[in-house]
Amino acid sequence: MSTDVIETHQPQSKTELFVVFTLLALQGFGGVLTVVQRELVERKKWMTKAQFVEEWSVAQVMPGPNVVNLCLMIGGKYFGLSGAMAALCGLLFAPLLLVLVLAILFGGVADSHVAQGALKGMGAVSAGLVIASGLKLCTTLPQNPMGLGAAVLFAVLAFAFVGIFRFPLLWVLLGLGALACVLTYRALSKLPPKLHSKPDREAP
Repeated sequence: MSTDVIETHQPQSKTELFVVFTLLALQGFGGVLTVVQRELVERKKWMTKAQFVEEWSVAQVMPGPNVVNLCLMIGGKYFGLSGAMAALCGLLFAPLLLVLVLAILFGGVADSHVAQGALKGMGAVSAGLVIASGLKLCTTLPQNPMGLGAAVLFAVLAFAFVGIFRFPLLWVLLGLGALACVLTYRALSKLPPKLHSKPDREAP
């Protein structure tokens, strides 16, 4: 099977960062993972799927909202502190105004059965979007240095500990996360040095 180098681009200005993250934030009802992945990987091509999984993983384990962490990382990577602030302002400004307006309007109908049903329906849709994005990003697991089997095992264990056994997320991250980091480091140390900087490739 032939492979192609995935061409990526980068934001051309801080204004573009602001606009992209503003549009991204306005689409993120409930769960933003699917929106972020589509906007940054598929539309803007600022990173590959594999790069997105790595960056999102770091943003996920850092304190604070994961999408905020990600926008700071991307803005800072290309334009330093000013780029990080531009991306953050784009992510927060328009949604803040929208939420204030909706809070005022929703206050009068919060007890309505129609409003409550609408919120429950949006929750189900958001869950479906997150699951769909997760399945789409699973295609990057074979590229994991630990191997596909180990990556799937860690994913299943994390889901079981948090979703079924209700373990605190912090302890799951510290336990499974630390173990996964050690195993990945050992796997990378066994690779030839030239493979560490090998460009991301994905099957068409």
